[in-house]
Amino acid sequence: MSAADQSAAATLRFSVLPERLPPIPLDQMNDAQKKVAAVLAESRGSVRGPFGAMLRSPELADCMQKVGQYVRFKCGLDKRINRLAGMLATRHWSNQYEWNGHVPYALKAGMEQSLIDAIGEGRRPPAMRDDEAAVYDFVTELYANKGVSDATYVRALEQFGEAGVVDLIGVVGYYATNAMLMNVARTAVPGNDTLPLLPLPLQLQREA
Repeated sequence: MSAADQSAAATLRFSVLPERLPPIPLDQMNDAQKKVAAVLAESRGSVRGPFGAMLRSPELADCMQKVGQYVRFKCGLDKRINRLAGMLATRHWSNQYEWNGHVPYALKAGMEQSLIDAIGEGRRPPAMRDDEAAVYDFVTELYANKGVSDATYVRALEQFGEAGVVDLIGVVGYYATNAMLMNVARTAVPGNDTLPLLPLPLQLQREA
């Protein structure tokens, strides 16, 4: 089987698997779940994405939605950098739902389509701004080595300061948590017959 065929087969298998932790109907929620669901509905319009699964642990869901509020609206990082960090985490975990949601916001924040495409394909973008390159190297090195070198740390520090470096790690952690949960829960991508991400080469090797 060719790499293209393996990729298509892996994507198809993922897309047709039933959800393990689908959203809980309102009439089946307990009081704690209803309370958090009301907060989520007010801030996000509905209980969706990772929170459909996460609501099984309502206190965790409440804490995570507060982290999400900070990451999305209060974080001191530029929106373009914030989205880049989130997309790198999402690509690492190959989460279809999260990637599908990230792309329009990333474009609105000023990310180039070529940059988004390169990350989606699992390759280093050929052209990045200095701050984008600092984020790309920081996040990819963090995932690859479970830490970063002095040189990579200093580059990020010069671009974003200490608070920015901490926020950068927080953004990655938030989206990684959501991606892991949705991967396990098999959260469906709404309205998408074709999934936006293909498996990376190492994932194809596992499928073979």
